[in-house]
Amino acid sequence: MAAIEMRDVHKRYRIYRERYRSLKEVVIHRRFGDWEDRWALRGIDLDVQPGVTLGLLGHNGAGKSTALKLMARVLSPDRGIVRLRGRLSGLLELGAGFQLEYTGRENVYLNASLLGMSKREVDRRFKDIVGFAELEDYIDAPLRTYSSGMYMRLGFSVAIYVEPEILLVDEILSVGDEAFQRKCMDWFEGFQRAGGTIVMVSHALGVINKLCHRAAWMAGGRLLAVDRPEPVINAYLASVREQRQLAAEADHAAHPEAAPPAIQLADVKLLDQHGRMVDGLRRGDPLELWISYRCHEPLETPVFGVAIYREGGAYVYGTNTAVDGFQLGPIDHDGVLRLRYHSLPLLGGTYLITVAVFPSAEPHIGALDYREQHYRFRILDETGEQGLARLDHDWTVAVRQEEERRVG
Repeated sequence: MAAIEMRDVHKRYRIYRERYRSLKEVVIHRRFGDWEDRWALRGIDLDVQPGVTLGLLGHNGAGKSTALKLMARVLSPDRGIVRLRGRLSGLLELGAGFQLEYTGRENVYLNASLLGMSKREVDRRFKDIVGFAELEDYIDAPLRTYSSGMYMRLGFSVAIYVEPEILLVDEILSVGDEAFQRKCMDWFEGFQRAGGTIVMVSHALGVINKLCHRAAWMAGGRLLAVDRPEPVINAYLASVREQRQLAAEADHAAHPEAAPPAIQLADVKLLDQHGRMVDGLRRGDPLELWISYRCHEPLETPVFGVAIYREGGAYVYGTNTAVDGFQLGPIDHDGVLRLRYHSLPLLGGTYLITVAVFPSAEPHIGALDYREQHYRFRILDETGEQGLARLDHDWTVAVRQEEERRVG
């Protein structure tokens, strides 16, 4: 039986263009204002099984956060049914209900009671809550004296010590500094191992790929795909690339008179060690990129950059001519730039390449032209090793070596 069920769920928001303030206006118009109904969710059917971590992904406005709020019962559907089986905690708006004039201690009791904990339960867990948030020295200070990071840590700690069976998470995995984020991730992994159910919204596709068993892609209030994270993320990224390409083409069609950039990418070829167009490579094979460009006006210090991603969003490696100390300029004519990777120690899978050209090495200056994850190649590898790249290693039995040394 599913921990979370959504059946034909619809949710709309009423957006008022004008509200009638007087009784006369209401009587004349026979309504309270002029509005437009916008459907945030349209016919969502979704099951989340116990012990599964589901990631919701999609553009802003796709309906992800609305779906999460319906699961949390912060909102009610206009049509359809949402069922939950298990004790719920939500990391939707950390610290919702906190009072700035109250101390941290008082806010722990207040917020925990809003999440359904009794005073006796809070008494029993208070030390752990404060310890996890690392606020022992500040817990009796007013909340208005806390930094934003301290505030968020306290809200996170209270929410997880409700001891939920179902956890709803909305873009809060950047709480605190790096050490505290690592502690949060460790807690999530422990909650998963204990059989907890998680539904998370995140734009960090790498996090979804790493933490989630399943992923759901939403767009326009509809559910487009539910599957293992990698194929769903790949389909989503392909859609993003297609939409950007269509937008660029539409912009060019609308402004054909616009001057082209000083340097423009013409073509990028991926070649193997024999000069053939790449289809599949073996792990450790070399790879060459031939980057053709057109020069429309001279530039003194152009910079070309290349980045490699694993399909699914993981960033593998990136470099550029400035970082590598390769002095390219000045450029005043068309040309071809060659980048050679002498060996790719990558594990099996599909990889995507981004190519961009910048007017200089200044980090705040945008690209003149770029092709985001536009080129791809495959690494053929059936070793069964996991991850992105193979790290050279060997195994030994340390005890046996020690015995042999003593015998010798």
